[in-house]
Amino acid sequence: MKIKNRTGKLFRGMLAAPFLVFVGCMQTAAQHASQLHSEADRQLTVGTVQAKIVRGMSSTEVAEVLGSPNIVTRDQGGDESWVYDKIATEASYSNDSGGGVGLLGAGRNPGVSLLLGGLVGTYSRSAGASATQQRTLTVVIKFDSRNRVKDFSYHTSRF
Repeated sequence: MKIKNRTGKLFRGMLAAPFLVFVGCMQTAAQHASQLHSEADRQLTVGTVQAKIVRGMSSTEVAEVLGSPNIVTRDQGGDESWVYDKIATEASYSNDSGGGVGLLGAGRNPGVSLLLGGLVGTYSRSAGASATQQRTLTVVIKFDSRNRVKDFSYHTSRF
């Protein structure tokens, strides 16, 4: 009886092993996702700038909304400017395939045609298309001596 009990435990362990490996991979993927750029960096859009950036905001508030800038400069008067320069590439692909089989038999009755043989034909087709599009967004925010938004501008393009 003890042998059967051990065999059962071994069998259950063998069934659970692939599941545990799969769960381990999922946790690793989640860890990788946490190492990517911040959500604010990925979600920088013209709409975000238009809706959330206003004159008089502090530099801290701007950083909370837009994330870290790509470039920080200071002019001769000591006022700071932040530049956000983002480029995104979108790739898409569409694929379609299909086919069919035809059978031409000999004989009077449908059942007899299949038994007596005949001519068989097949065809297939495949078509696809791909496209790549790039978008750019440049945002310039100028701060006054109190680190408040003095002015801001943006430019976007798509090609």
